[in-house]
Amino acid sequence: MNKNIYIIRHCEAEGQSSDSSLTERGFTQANVLSDLLSDGKVKVDRVISSPYLRAVQTIKPFVESKNIELEMDSRLTERILSSTFFPDWMDKLEATFNDMDLKYEGGESSNEAMNRIVEVVNDIMASDSENTIIVAHGGVISLLLNHYDKNFGFEQWKGLSNPDVYQLSIFQNNFDIKRLWND
Repeated sequence: MNKNIYIIRHCEAEGQSSDSSLTERGFTQANVLSDLLSDGKVKVDRVISSPYLRAVQTIKPFVESKNIELEMDSRLTERILSSTFFPDWMDKLEATFNDMDLKYEGGESSNEAMNRIVEVVNDIMASDSENTIIVAHGGVISLLLNHYDKNFGFEQWKGLSNPDVYQLSIFQNNFDIKRLWND
């Protein structure tokens, strides 16, 4: 069975904490995103979101307009780089793309974060759903895309927008990744 997974990075948010809300611009983006997803080309079977507020607010206009249940999955939460603040966090993050097992105090390695979001995709693959939306965060999304395309790395993570939408199509053992969002 062909599966389409629409991978959505949340809209513009006020911060990085789990309870950070969307900005005013982010709420506008969420409505534009809902319109894009409602264009009639795709019938969405399931919507699974990170429980973080900014992810839920991103997809809320769509699920409410389509009367679709919003499932929460903590495996879609953002990756924790470290429990320590790094002034050079961007360099530290880049290093985790070069060494997927590199792990800082209180954080997850790239492989650990990748494995949990890939588990969500594997669960979707085992389900009856043909078209599923997952709403998550830039870090884990970039690792998911890297799992399928090793060329998707640190520079591509830096190029993600808020929001961003990728379509992962999987058929038998083949897959295709397409970016659907245009800033």
